[in-house]
Amino acid sequence: MSNPKPLILTPKPLTQQAFAPFGDVIEMDEDKSYLINQDMTRRYHKLATSDTDTQNGSSIISIFKSKRWQFPLQILMMEKHPLGSQAFLPMQGHNWLIVVATGNVPTAQTCQAFIATGVQGVQYNKGVWHHPLLTLAEQQNFWIVDRDGAGENLIEHHFEGQTAQVDIRPVES
Repeated sequence: MSNPKPLILTPKPLTQQAFAPFGDVIEMDEDKSYLINQDMTRRYHKLATSDTDTQNGSSIISIFKSKRWQFPLQILMMEKHPLGSQAFLPMQGHNWLIVVATGNVPTAQTCQAFIATGVQGVQYNKGVWHHPLLTLAEQQNFWIVDRDGAGENLIEHHFEGQTAQVDIRPVES
């Protein structure tokens, strides 16, 4: 018996309201800003709070150098980090994709796709199912804030049966 056709996901614009069930959108918000350093610098304050201290973990900063996946992209697996949040902040101004899912076990029906601008980052809450980093540029670098420490902080789920497929034509046109 063959697998059913993939469920097509069309990415939605990334907004804090739409992304709230999964974490935070990290972007310049004038309501969360004030001037410092003799009014020469605007600070955008507390845009997200990392949650990494489970089992004595600590927050670390890394750089990921990501290559473009082949599109259309079939979502074959998702991952989650039960012991810590994970933030992705693009270093270049390229749009990028986010695929997340709700529930204890992700399914094609619970997947959602978002398009982030090159000035938007995200922080996934602990335990949020997400696809590994998806860049639309041939190569893109990201600052990553995540957890370092003991314990099993990576769980992968590989889809069986119906998968999801990201349709990026509206994004790239």
